[in-house]
Amino acid sequence: MSHASFAHPKGVFYCMSWQLSRIGTFRTIAIKVELVPVKVKQLLSKNLKIKIYRIIILPVVLYGCETWLLTLREERKLKVFENMVLRRIFGPRRDEVTGEWRRLHNEELNDLYSSPNIVRVIKSRRMKRAGHVACMGEERGCIGS
Repeated sequence: MSHASFAHPKGVFYCMSWQLSRIGTFRTIAIKVELVPVKVKQLLSKNLKIKIYRIIILPVVLYGCETWLLTLREERKLKVFENMVLRRIFGPRRDEVTGEWRRLHNEELNDLYSSPNIVRVIKSRRMKRAGHVACMGEERGCIGS
């Protein structure tokens, strides 16, 4: 379990904890991300939570993703992870017809979170790296030229 703490201008301290586990040999994915205590979660705006996700969590999850060979199962796990985090950020919605609270559907999460999904980011980084490797040439030990 890792912890990171930071202070709010009003003097309230926030603690962010995340737990890491392995998928495969070198693939790392965050399993549990939460801000404690519960009152602190309510004080943070959705924009700040999204910034925390983009700046702190995604780099940890995507570290070294340029070299991964993803199976469909691992892609699905990454999508499930991203949807889990986004559901925690955006929270439940009240159904207009019944008035009951419900979880957001995947399509609604994609509409609310305008950035590309995590699998698309991985694939674009892999293509970018492949271009760099192709340009390196044979003098650096690569078969690209």
